[in-house]
Amino acid sequence: MPAADLVVVSSRIVTPEGVQAGAVVVRDGSIVDVVDGDPPSAGRLIDAGNAAVLPGLVDSHVHVNDPGRADWEGFASATRAAAAGGITMIVDMPLNSLPVTTTPAALTAKSEAAAGRARVDYGFWGGVVPGNLDDLAPLWSAGVLGFKCFLVPSGIDEFAPVGERELRPAMTRLAELGAVLLAHCEVPGPLEKAIDPNADPRRYATWLASRPPAAELEAIDLLVGLAHETKCAVHIVHLSTAEGLARIATARAHGVRVTVETCPHYLTFASEDIPDGFTAFKCAPPIRDRANRERLWTGLSSGDIDLVATDHSPAPAELKHLETGNFMEAWGGVASLELSCSAVWTAGRTHDIELADLATWLAAGPSRLAGLARKGRIAPGYDADLAIFDPDAPHPVVAARLHQRHKVTPYAGMTLTGVVRQTFLRGQCVYDQGRFPGEDQGAWVKRG
Repeated sequence: MPAADLVVVSSRIVTPEGVQAGAVVVRDGSIVDVVDGDPPSAGRLIDAGNAAVLPGLVDSHVHVNDPGRADWEGFASATRAAAAGGITMIVDMPLNSLPVTTTPAALTAKSEAAAGRARVDYGFWGGVVPGNLDDLAPLWSAGVLGFKCFLVPSGIDEFAPVGERELRPAMTRLAELGAVLLAHCEVPGPLEKAIDPNADPRRYATWLASRPPAAELEAIDLLVGLAHETKCAVHIVHLSTAEGLARIATARAHGVRVTVETCPHYLTFASEDIPDGFTAFKCAPPIRDRANRERLWTGLSSGDIDLVATDHSPAPAELKHLETGNFMEAWGGVASLELSCSAVWTAGRTHDIELADLATWLAAGPSRLAGLARKGRIAPGYDADLAIFDPDAPHPVVAARLHQRHKVTPYAGMTLTGVVRQTFLRGQCVYDQGRFPGEDQGAWVKRG
Protein backbone atom coordinates (compact mmCIF):
# COMPACT_ATOMS: atom_id res chain seq x y z
CA MET A 1 0.00 0.00 0.00
CA PRO A 2 1.40 3.46 -0.88
CA ALA A 3 2.58 5.57 2.01
CA ALA A 4 0.65 8.59 0.65
CA ASP A 5 -2.39 9.31 -1.49
CA LEU A 6 -0.67 12.11 -3.41
CA VAL A 7 2.83 13.50 -3.71
CA VAL A 8 3.52 16.78 -5.54
CA VAL A 9 7.16 17.33 -6.49
CA SER A 10 8.59 20.71 -7.45
CA SER A 11 11.79 22.72 -7.37
CA ARG A 12 9.79 25.62 -5.86
CA ILE A 13 7.45 24.75 -3.00
CA VAL A 14 6.30 27.88 -1.16
CA THR A 15 6.17 27.05 2.55
CA PRO A 16 6.00 29.37 5.58
CA GLU A 17 9.75 28.84 6.00
CA GLY A 18 10.52 29.87 2.44
CA VAL A 19 10.76 28.43 -1.06
CA GLN A 20 12.34 24.98 -1.24
CA ALA A 21 12.76 22.05 -3.58
CA GLY A 22 11.10 18.85 -2.48
CA ALA A 23 7.73 17.18 -2.28
CA VAL A 24 4.38 17.81 -0.59
CA VAL A 25 3.06 14.57 0.90
CA VAL A 26 -0.73 14.22 1.17
CA ARG A 27 -2.85 11.65 2.97
CA ASP A 28 -6.62 11.70 3.57
CA GLY A 29 -6.95 15.23 2.24
CA SER A 30 -4.32 16.74 4.54
CA ILE A 31 -0.66 17.64 4.19
CA VAL A 32 1.32 15.23 6.32
CA ASP A 33 4.85 16.28 5.38
CA VAL A 34 7.02 18.44 3.16
CA VAL A 35 10.22 16.52 2.38
CA ASP A 36 13.41 17.63 0.68
CA GLY A 37 14.72 14.15 -0.09
CA ASP A 38 13.25 11.21 -1.96
CA PRO A 39 9.44 11.32 -1.69
CA PRO A 40 7.53 8.31 -0.37
CA SER A 41 5.51 6.07 -2.64
CA ALA A 42 2.09 7.45 -3.51
CA GLY A 43 -1.11 6.57 -5.30
CA ARG A 44 -0.56 9.63 -7.47
CA LEU A 45 2.65 11.49 -8.24
CA ILE A 46 2.54 14.98 -9.77
CA ASP A 47 5.85 16.35 -11.00
CA ALA A 48 5.44 20.11 -11.30
CA GLY A 49 9.02 20.59 -12.46
CA ASN A 50 10.06 24.22 -12.11
CA ALA A 51 6.52 25.48 -11.64
CA ALA A 52 5.82 26.82 -8.15
CA VAL A 53 3.57 25.02 -5.71
CA LEU A 54 1.62 27.65 -3.80
CA PRO A 55 -0.82 27.05 -0.97
CA GLY A 56 -4.36 27.13 -2.28
CA LEU A 57 -5.30 30.79 -2.37
CA VAL A 58 -8.09 32.22 -0.22
CA ASP A 59 -10.23 35.10 -1.43
CA SER A 60 -11.96 36.68 1.54
CA HIS A 61 -13.93 39.24 -0.48
CA VAL A 62 -16.23 37.72 -3.10
CA HIS A 63 -19.77 38.67 -4.14
CA VAL A 64 -21.42 35.49 -5.41
CA ASN A 65 -24.97 37.01 -5.40
CA ASP A 66 -26.64 33.59 -5.08
CA PRO A 67 -29.54 33.04 -4.31
CA GLY A 68 -31.72 35.72 -5.81
CA ARG A 69 -29.28 37.29 -8.24
CA ALA A 70 -27.53 34.19 -9.59
CA ASP A 71 -27.96 35.72 -13.05
CA TRP A 72 -25.20 38.12 -11.90
CA GLU A 73 -22.99 35.33 -10.57
CA GLY A 74 -23.72 31.97 -8.94
CA PHE A 75 -21.80 29.45 -6.87
CA ALA A 76 -21.18 27.14 -9.84
CA SER A 77 -19.62 29.82 -12.07
CA ALA A 78 -17.87 31.73 -9.28
CA THR A 79 -16.16 28.70 -7.81
CA ARG A 80 -15.05 27.46 -11.21
CA ALA A 81 -13.45 30.83 -11.83
CA ALA A 82 -11.84 30.59 -8.40
CA ALA A 83 -10.42 27.13 -9.10
CA ALA A 84 -9.02 28.31 -12.44
CA GLY A 85 -7.22 31.07 -10.53
CA GLY A 86 -5.69 28.77 -7.92
CA ILE A 87 -8.22 29.79 -5.26
CA THR A 88 -9.43 26.93 -3.08
CA MET A 89 -11.57 28.91 -0.60
CA ILE A 90 -13.82 31.93 -1.02
CA VAL A 91 -15.67 33.90 1.61
CA ASP A 92 -18.93 35.27 0.28
CA MET A 93 -20.13 38.77 1.12
CA PRO A 94 -23.59 39.13 2.67
CA LEU A 95 -25.08 41.48 0.07
CA ASN A 96 -26.30 41.36 -3.52
CA SER A 97 -28.02 38.03 -2.90
CA LEU A 98 -31.73 37.82 -2.04
CA PRO A 99 -32.12 37.49 0.85
CA VAL A 100 -29.07 39.32 2.17
CA THR A 101 -27.20 37.37 4.86
CA THR A 102 -28.38 39.35 7.88
CA THR A 103 -30.48 36.70 9.65
CA PRO A 104 -30.03 33.00 10.42
CA ALA A 105 -32.83 32.15 7.97
CA ALA A 106 -31.01 34.02 5.20
CA LEU A 107 -27.79 32.17 6.05
CA THR A 108 -29.68 28.90 5.65
CA ALA A 109 -30.94 30.00 2.23
CA LYS A 110 -27.41 30.98 1.23
CA SER A 111 -25.92 27.66 2.34
CA GLU A 112 -28.62 25.72 0.50
CA ALA A 113 -27.85 27.65 -2.69
CA ALA A 114 -24.19 26.65 -2.44
CA ALA A 115 -24.55 23.03 -1.37
CA GLY A 116 -23.39 20.59 -4.04
CA ARG A 117 -22.64 23.34 -6.56
CA ALA A 118 -19.23 24.58 -5.47
CA ARG A 119 -15.93 23.54 -7.00
CA VAL A 120 -13.95 24.97 -4.05
CA ASP A 121 -14.61 25.47 -0.34
CA TYR A 122 -16.60 28.47 0.82
CA GLY A 123 -17.58 30.41 3.91
CA PHE A 124 -19.89 33.31 4.64
CA TRP A 125 -19.69 36.74 6.21
CA GLY A 126 -22.81 37.91 8.01
CA GLY A 127 -24.14 41.43 7.63
CA VAL A 128 -24.61 44.35 10.03
CA VAL A 129 -27.56 46.53 9.01
CA PRO A 130 -29.99 48.75 10.92
CA GLY A 131 -32.29 46.62 13.07
CA ASN A 132 -30.44 43.27 13.11
CA LEU A 133 -28.52 43.65 16.37
CA ASP A 134 -30.27 40.63 17.88
CA ASP A 135 -29.38 38.48 14.86
CA LEU A 136 -25.63 38.87 15.27
CA ALA A 137 -25.10 36.27 17.99
CA PRO A 138 -27.32 33.65 16.27
CA LEU A 139 -25.46 34.21 12.99
CA TRP A 140 -22.15 33.79 14.79
CA SER A 141 -23.36 30.57 16.42
CA ALA A 142 -24.51 29.33 13.01
CA GLY A 143 -20.97 29.58 11.62
CA VAL A 144 -20.42 32.90 9.87
CA LEU A 145 -16.76 33.93 9.89
CA GLY A 146 -17.38 37.58 10.81
CA PHE A 147 -19.57 40.50 9.76
CA LYS A 148 -19.64 43.18 7.06
CA CYS A 149 -21.19 46.65 7.04
CA PHE A 150 -21.49 49.66 4.74
CA LEU A 151 -21.29 53.26 5.92
CA VAL A 152 -22.78 54.57 2.65
CA PRO A 153 -25.54 53.10 0.44
CA SER A 154 -24.40 49.77 -0.95
CA GLY A 155 -26.39 49.99 -4.16
CA ILE A 156 -28.76 47.32 -2.84
CA ASP A 157 -31.80 48.55 -0.91
CA GLU A 158 -31.93 45.35 1.13
CA PHE A 159 -28.50 46.04 2.65
CA ALA A 160 -28.82 49.48 4.23
CA PRO A 161 -25.85 51.46 5.58
CA VAL A 162 -25.13 52.01 9.25
CA GLY A 163 -23.82 55.09 11.04
CA GLU A 164 -22.28 55.72 14.41
CA ARG A 165 -25.62 55.22 16.20
CA GLU A 166 -25.96 51.65 14.88
CA LEU A 167 -22.26 50.85 14.88
CA ARG A 168 -21.60 51.44 18.57
CA PRO A 169 -23.99 48.74 19.91
CA ALA A 170 -23.17 46.39 17.04
CA MET A 171 -19.43 46.63 17.62
CA THR A 172 -19.95 46.20 21.37
CA ARG A 173 -21.88 43.00 20.64
CA LEU A 174 -19.27 41.74 18.17
CA ALA A 175 -16.49 42.41 20.69
CA GLU A 176 -18.35 40.28 23.21
CA LEU A 177 -18.60 37.49 20.63
CA GLY A 178 -14.97 37.83 19.51
CA ALA A 179 -16.06 38.53 15.92
CA VAL A 180 -14.39 40.85 13.42
CA LEU A 181 -16.27 43.66 11.65
CA LEU A 182 -15.42 44.29 8.00
CA ALA A 183 -16.33 47.76 6.78
CA HIS A 184 -16.73 49.51 3.47
CA CYS A 185 -14.96 52.70 4.52
CA GLU A 186 -16.61 55.68 2.88
CA VAL A 187 -18.93 58.12 4.68
CA PRO A 188 -21.70 60.18 3.07
CA GLY A 189 -20.64 63.78 3.87
CA PRO A 190 -17.68 64.14 1.49
CA LEU A 191 -19.56 62.25 -1.23
CA GLU A 192 -22.50 64.64 -1.02
CA LYS A 193 -20.18 67.65 -1.26
CA ALA A 194 -18.46 66.18 -4.33
CA ILE A 195 -21.60 65.87 -6.46
CA ASP A 196 -21.35 67.87 -9.69
CA PRO A 197 -24.55 67.46 -11.73
CA ASN A 198 -22.98 69.26 -14.70
CA ALA A 199 -19.95 66.98 -15.08
CA ASP A 200 -19.74 64.65 -18.07
CA PRO A 201 -20.78 61.18 -16.82
CA ARG A 202 -18.70 59.44 -19.51
CA ARG A 203 -15.43 60.83 -18.18
CA TYR A 204 -13.58 58.68 -15.70
CA ALA A 205 -12.44 61.92 -14.02
CA THR A 206 -16.09 62.61 -13.14
CA TRP A 207 -16.44 59.31 -11.33
CA LEU A 208 -13.10 59.74 -9.58
CA ALA A 209 -13.98 63.24 -8.35
CA SER A 210 -17.30 61.98 -7.00
CA ARG A 211 -15.55 59.60 -4.54
CA PRO A 212 -12.86 61.79 -2.91
CA PRO A 213 -10.22 60.38 -0.55
CA ALA A 214 -11.79 62.35 2.30
CA ALA A 215 -14.73 59.92 2.31
CA GLU A 216 -12.38 57.02 3.02
CA LEU A 217 -10.27 58.90 5.53
CA GLU A 218 -13.23 60.10 7.61
CA ALA A 219 -14.66 56.57 7.59
CA ILE A 220 -11.36 55.13 8.81
CA ASP A 221 -11.30 57.70 11.62
CA LEU A 222 -14.84 56.75 12.65
CA LEU A 223 -14.14 53.01 12.60
CA VAL A 224 -10.86 53.08 14.49
CA GLY A 225 -12.34 55.44 17.07
CA LEU A 226 -15.22 53.07 17.74
CA ALA A 227 -12.86 50.09 17.67
CA HIS A 228 -10.75 51.72 20.36
CA GLU A 229 -13.86 52.41 22.44
CA THR A 230 -15.58 49.02 22.04
CA LYS A 231 -12.49 46.79 21.67
CA CYS A 232 -14.00 45.30 18.52
CA ALA A 233 -11.59 44.04 15.87
CA VAL A 234 -12.16 45.83 12.56
CA HIS A 235 -11.02 45.12 9.02
CA ILE A 236 -11.00 47.80 6.33
CA VAL A 237 -11.91 46.30 2.99
CA HIS A 238 -10.65 47.44 -0.42
CA LEU A 239 -8.48 50.36 0.67
CA SER A 240 -7.90 52.61 -2.34
CA THR A 241 -6.53 55.72 -0.61
CA ALA A 242 -2.93 55.26 0.49
CA GLU A 243 -3.29 58.23 2.85
CA GLY A 244 -5.31 55.96 5.09
CA LEU A 245 -2.28 53.86 5.97
CA ALA A 246 -0.86 56.48 8.34
CA ARG A 247 -4.15 56.59 10.26
CA ILE A 248 -4.20 52.81 10.51
CA ALA A 249 -0.59 52.69 11.72
CA THR A 250 -1.39 55.23 14.43
CA ALA A 251 -4.42 53.24 15.54
CA ARG A 252 -2.36 50.07 15.75
CA ALA A 253 0.27 51.85 17.82
CA HIS A 254 -2.49 52.68 20.31
CA GLY A 255 -3.59 49.06 20.55
CA VAL A 256 -6.55 49.14 18.17
CA ARG A 257 -7.14 45.80 16.45
CA VAL A 258 -7.38 46.91 12.85
CA THR A 259 -6.38 45.15 9.64
CA VAL A 260 -6.67 46.27 6.04
CA GLU A 261 -6.78 44.87 2.53
CA THR A 262 -6.35 46.27 -0.93
CA CYS A 263 -7.31 44.77 -4.29
CA PRO A 264 -5.52 43.68 -7.47
CA HIS A 265 -7.12 46.48 -9.51
CA TYR A 266 -5.77 49.17 -7.19
CA LEU A 267 -2.31 47.63 -7.56
CA THR A 268 -2.53 47.27 -11.34
CA PHE A 269 -4.33 50.25 -12.84
CA ALA A 270 -4.01 54.03 -12.52
CA SER A 271 -6.64 56.67 -13.16
CA GLU A 272 -4.47 58.42 -15.76
CA ASP A 273 -4.67 55.32 -17.97
CA ILE A 274 -8.43 54.62 -17.78
CA PRO A 275 -10.20 55.67 -20.99
CA ASP A 276 -13.41 57.65 -20.78
CA GLY A 277 -16.48 55.46 -21.24
CA PHE A 278 -14.75 52.21 -20.16
CA THR A 279 -17.11 51.39 -17.31
CA ALA A 280 -15.56 47.95 -16.67
CA PHE A 281 -13.12 49.95 -14.51
CA LYS A 282 -15.82 51.39 -12.24
CA CYS A 283 -15.58 50.41 -8.59
CA ALA A 284 -16.05 52.11 -5.24
CA PRO A 285 -13.80 53.40 -3.85
CA PRO A 286 -12.35 54.23 -7.26
CA ILE A 287 -9.02 53.41 -8.85
CA ARG A 288 -6.86 56.45 -8.07
CA ASP A 289 -3.72 57.93 -9.60
CA ARG A 290 -0.36 56.36 -10.29
CA ALA A 291 1.41 57.96 -7.31
CA ASN A 292 -1.26 56.60 -4.98
CA ARG A 293 -0.85 53.14 -6.51
CA GLU A 294 2.86 53.18 -5.79
CA ARG A 295 2.19 54.13 -2.18
CA LEU A 296 -0.18 51.16 -1.89
CA TRP A 297 2.63 48.92 -3.11
CA THR A 298 4.92 50.41 -0.48
CA GLY A 299 2.33 49.70 2.19
CA LEU A 300 1.87 46.15 1.00
CA SER A 301 5.59 45.42 0.85
CA SER A 302 6.14 46.89 4.33
CA GLY A 303 3.35 44.85 5.90
CA ASP A 304 1.13 47.85 6.61
CA ILE A 305 -1.45 46.25 4.30
CA ASP A 306 -2.32 42.77 5.54
CA LEU A 307 -3.72 41.04 2.48
CA VAL A 308 -5.05 41.28 -1.06
CA ALA A 309 -8.61 40.26 -1.96
CA THR A 310 -10.46 40.73 -5.21
CA ASP A 311 -13.79 42.30 -4.23
CA HIS A 312 -15.07 40.23 -7.17
CA SER A 313 -18.36 42.00 -7.90
CA PRO A 314 -19.78 40.99 -11.28
CA ALA A 315 -23.01 42.11 -12.91
CA PRO A 316 -24.74 41.58 -16.26
CA ALA A 317 -23.24 43.62 -19.06
CA GLU A 318 -26.31 45.83 -19.38
CA LEU A 319 -25.86 47.01 -15.77
CA LYS A 320 -22.31 48.10 -16.59
CA HIS A 321 -23.67 50.47 -19.29
CA LEU A 322 -20.88 49.43 -21.63
CA GLU A 323 -22.57 50.95 -24.68
CA THR A 324 -23.29 54.38 -23.22
CA GLY A 325 -20.11 54.49 -21.10
CA ASN A 326 -21.96 56.30 -18.31
CA PHE A 327 -19.81 55.91 -15.20
CA MET A 328 -22.39 57.52 -12.93
CA GLU A 329 -25.11 55.02 -13.84
CA ALA A 330 -23.03 51.85 -14.31
CA TRP A 331 -22.95 49.18 -11.62
CA GLY A 332 -19.68 49.41 -9.70
CA GLY A 333 -17.51 46.36 -9.34
CA VAL A 334 -14.44 44.75 -10.87
CA ALA A 335 -14.65 41.07 -11.78
CA SER A 336 -11.25 39.41 -11.37
CA LEU A 337 -11.64 36.24 -9.31
CA GLU A 338 -9.84 34.08 -11.86
CA LEU A 339 -7.06 36.60 -12.50
CA SER A 340 -5.98 37.82 -9.06
CA CYS A 341 -2.85 35.71 -8.69
CA SER A 342 -1.57 36.57 -12.16
CA ALA A 343 -2.51 40.24 -11.82
CA VAL A 344 -0.72 40.73 -8.51
CA TRP A 345 2.31 38.78 -9.72
CA THR A 346 2.46 40.79 -12.96
CA ALA A 347 2.24 44.17 -11.27
CA GLY A 348 4.48 43.03 -8.45
CA ARG A 349 7.35 42.01 -10.69
CA THR A 350 8.24 45.70 -11.04
CA HIS A 351 8.22 45.96 -7.24
CA ASP A 352 10.61 43.07 -6.58
CA ILE A 353 8.04 40.77 -5.00
CA GLU A 354 8.72 37.07 -4.53
CA LEU A 355 6.59 33.95 -4.68
CA ALA A 356 6.47 33.91 -0.89
CA ASP A 357 4.71 37.29 -1.03
CA LEU A 358 1.88 35.78 -3.08
CA ALA A 359 1.43 33.11 -0.43
CA THR A 360 1.39 35.73 2.33
CA TRP A 361 -0.98 38.21 0.69
CA LEU A 362 -3.33 35.85 -1.17
CA ALA A 363 -3.44 32.83 1.14
CA ALA A 364 -2.11 33.22 4.69
CA GLY A 365 -3.43 36.76 5.22
CA PRO A 366 -7.03 36.10 4.13
CA SER A 367 -7.04 32.81 6.08
CA ARG A 368 -5.98 34.64 9.22
CA LEU A 369 -8.70 37.26 8.76
CA ALA A 370 -11.39 34.60 8.40
CA GLY A 371 -10.04 32.42 11.22
CA LEU A 372 -9.39 29.44 8.94
CA ALA A 373 -7.17 27.14 10.96
CA ARG A 374 -6.48 24.64 8.15
CA LYS A 375 -6.15 26.92 5.12
CA GLY A 376 -3.50 29.14 3.57
CA ARG A 377 -0.24 27.29 4.22
CA ILE A 378 1.75 24.35 2.92
CA ALA A 379 2.53 22.72 6.23
CA PRO A 380 1.67 19.48 8.07
CA GLY A 381 -1.85 19.50 9.45
CA TYR A 382 -3.23 21.89 6.86
CA ASP A 383 -5.71 20.97 4.14
CA ALA A 384 -3.98 19.74 1.01
CA ASP A 385 -5.09 22.81 -0.95
CA LEU A 386 -2.46 23.52 -3.60
CA ALA A 387 -2.03 25.65 -6.72
CA ILE A 388 0.60 24.78 -9.31
CA PHE A 389 1.62 28.14 -10.74
CA ASP A 390 3.98 28.76 -13.65
CA PRO A 391 5.29 32.24 -12.80
CA ASP A 392 7.04 32.76 -16.14
CA ALA A 393 4.29 31.79 -18.57
CA PRO A 394 2.46 34.52 -20.52
CA HIS A 395 -1.22 34.82 -19.65
CA PRO A 396 -3.26 36.53 -22.39
CA VAL A 397 -6.63 37.54 -20.92
CA VAL A 398 -9.32 36.53 -23.39
CA ALA A 399 -12.63 37.57 -21.87
CA ALA A 400 -14.64 34.86 -23.64
CA ARG A 401 -12.50 32.16 -22.02
CA LEU A 402 -13.05 33.33 -18.45
CA HIS A 403 -15.21 31.16 -16.24
CA GLN A 404 -17.14 33.92 -14.44
CA ARG A 405 -20.75 34.19 -15.55
CA HIS A 406 -20.37 37.52 -17.37
CA LYS A 407 -17.20 38.07 -19.38
CA VAL A 408 -16.67 41.71 -18.43
CA THR A 409 -13.37 42.68 -16.82
CA PRO A 410 -10.94 45.59 -17.17
CA TYR A 411 -8.14 43.03 -17.64
CA ALA A 412 -9.55 41.92 -21.01
CA GLY A 413 -6.94 42.19 -23.76
CA MET A 414 -3.98 42.42 -21.39
CA THR A 415 -1.18 39.87 -21.32
CA LEU A 416 -0.39 39.08 -17.71
CA THR A 417 2.48 36.92 -16.49
CA GLY A 418 1.91 33.71 -14.59
CA VAL A 419 -0.53 30.86 -15.23
CA VAL A 420 -2.24 28.49 -12.80
CA ARG A 421 -1.79 25.02 -14.28
CA GLN A 422 -3.57 22.88 -11.68
CA THR A 423 -5.52 23.39 -8.47
CA PHE A 424 -6.03 20.79 -5.75
CA LEU A 425 -8.71 20.90 -3.06
CA ARG A 426 -7.96 18.62 -0.11
CA GLY A 427 -5.76 16.54 -2.39
CA GLN A 428 -8.24 16.24 -5.27
CA CYS A 429 -7.60 17.97 -8.60
CA VAL A 430 -10.43 20.44 -9.22
CA TYR A 431 -8.80 22.34 -12.10
CA ASP A 432 -6.39 20.99 -14.71
CA GLN A 433 -5.26 23.31 -17.51
CA GLY A 434 -8.71 24.39 -18.64
CA ARG A 435 -10.60 21.31 -17.49
CA PHE A 436 -12.57 20.67 -14.30
CA PRO A 437 -12.15 16.98 -13.50
CA GLY A 438 -14.30 15.05 -11.05
CA GLU A 439 -17.31 16.14 -9.06
CA ASP A 440 -17.86 19.42 -7.25
CA GLN A 441 -16.47 18.84 -3.75
CA GLY A 442 -16.52 22.31 -2.25
CA ALA A 443 -17.77 22.40 1.32
CA TRP A 444 -19.03 25.01 3.74
CA VAL A 445 -16.24 25.92 6.14
CA LYS A 446 -17.83 27.28 9.31
CA ARG A 447 -16.31 29.28 12.12
CA GLY A 448 -14.14 27.03 14.28
